[in-house]
Amino acid sequence: MDDRFADLRVIRHLLNESKTWAFVGLGDNPDRTAYQQANLLQKRGKRIIPVHPAAKSVLGEQGYAKLADVPVPVDVVGVYRRAEFAGDVVDEAIAAGAGAVWLPLDVIDEAAAQRALDAGLDVVMDRCPGVEWVLRREA
Repeated sequence: MDDRFADLRVIRHLLNESKTWAFVGLGDNPDRTAYQQANLLQKRGKRIIPVHPAAKSVLGEQGYAKLADVPVPVDVVGVYRRAEFAGDVVDEAIAAGAGAVWLPLDVIDEAAAQRALDAGLDVVMDRCPGVEWVLRREA
């Protein structure tokens, strides 16, 4: 994977300027990475939207079964699914009009990331929002 999916300007922009993050794969299990990252970003002022087939409320926010059901504009879609499912989520993010997709550590799908770039979305891949927040937000 090359650095085009880890552009520091894009990372800073998403961490500093975004307001709404949809977390695909976010359930109510606090031991899961999606929950921990959503909780961290929520504590830092981001609105989080859980997207999971069970559509449960998580961290005090209404859950939705799929991205297409989310009734508000989404700045960033966090793709907290295994890499083999990431492409479908990226395609849903493009269709939903999201501004960006963020694929966390070890979730790598270069073809899907390129589709998102081609559709005009910002893309971050194989990076942890929490780690990047500490390292890059104010850098």
